[in-house]
Amino acid sequence: MSIEDMVAWLECHPNISSLRAVVCDLNGTMRGKRMPIDQVQKALGGGIRMPLSAASVDIWGEDIVGSELVFASGDTDGICEWTGRDILEMDWLAQPTGMIPLWLSTDQGKPFTGDPRRALASVVERYAEHGLTPVTATELEFYLVDATGSRPVSVRSPFTGKRLFSDGILSNEELDQFEPFLNDVYDACALQNIPVDTAIAEGGAGQFEINLLHQANPLKAADDAVFFKQVVKGVARSHGFTATFMAKPYGNRAGSGFHLHFSLLEKAGNNIFDDGTEKGSDKMRHAIGGLLAAMAESTLVFAPHFNSYRRLRPDTHAPVAICWGYENRTAALRIPGGPVSARRIEHRVAGADANPYLVMAAILGAALEGIERQIEPMNPINGNSYGLDLPLLPTDWLSSIDAFESGVLINRVFSPVLRRLFVSCKKQEMAKFVTQVSDFEYQSYLASL
Repeated sequence: MSIEDMVAWLECHPNISSLRAVVCDLNGTMRGKRMPIDQVQKALGGGIRMPLSAASVDIWGEDIVGSELVFASGDTDGICEWTGRDILEMDWLAQPTGMIPLWLSTDQGKPFTGDPRRALASVVERYAEHGLTPVTATELEFYLVDATGSRPVSVRSPFTGKRLFSDGILSNEELDQFEPFLNDVYDACALQNIPVDTAIAEGGAGQFEINLLHQANPLKAADDAVFFKQVVKGVARSHGFTATFMAKPYGNRAGSGFHLHFSLLEKAGNNIFDDGTEKGSDKMRHAIGGLLAAMAESTLVFAPHFNSYRRLRPDTHAPVAICWGYENRTAALRIPGGPVSARRIEHRVAGADANPYLVMAAILGAALEGIERQIEPMNPINGNSYGLDLPLLPTDWLSSIDAFESGVLINRVFSPVLRRLFVSCKKQEMAKFVTQVSDFEYQSYLASL
């Protein structure tokens, strides 16, 4: 829609009392400004400015010490350009609010390559040069928790008032108990044009997964995933819950993953992964080769936080090895069954805590590197990957930072600016975490040593 269309839309929604002009930072957090509705044309027309450094603050919202975007450059502003997405109605707030999605450009009007949405856009442009369109679908898991104490505990059923205690995988009863919450999530997604599909009760107490429908527009699909997380958290608050996409909120329960399904269409609309056989085409195999070759280098994108590595453990339905297989959920890359015309790759490494723009850019970028370079993958595995002798993903945060920083393939996917900012952000976060001593360490060591 045009700016005029958006102004007309606001006039038809007098219940909306204010606007939020937002950009997405490297951690997937929305940052921006509240504005009166009479400033809508300014926001949509590129009249909003924010510091470029806002895209690369750490998880606590603090500037990165020594960042090239802060004191070294005078903490210069960038231009916030409208992404073209309709104004998104946030109806779970006390007063309905309209959110305007923006992305950053430099003061010279050039795309700011440290913006995570810009990173995905550059990968999509590379596909367009090949006459290819990625078709993507996302699956996001999350927990509803009671976060009123110092540690989260399982949420209480709205019907019984009792805390959930069992891991109710695919439980219809659990879906029924939280139906009012789920209904409001679906309604809010409809207002924001987020194509929600099925919902299931997942493998942890109070854990759910909601899938988004596949679409041939990776930027919109990533937008949808980012906005979906905001919808779930906002609607949960309105129901008295806290929703978290933390990778592993409980040490003894299932982690929350972010699985991405994708295929590639050529100009005539044919799926290039389909060659009429169950095995799939050479191009699918080469895409897998690129994904495997870049997987260790990309792990920081898929597991960007200290807590992320609690999820990547053997026998947890989260991958730990660099491998692929047909209909194998223990593999990092799964080739689902079904009609060969729908042949696709499911990437299972990322946690729900990861930034959807960066995840999609890393996956699609590595796959394209594999296709361009005709990278041959290892043989597909059979059976339980946890018991096989396979190359492993980095098992800790520092190893992932090092692998990303020194990576070869991933350096061809992301701009130098984004790589420097992301590494600096993660190093600063890690430096703060290593100074923290847990209660369990005190319980174990204080009186014993």
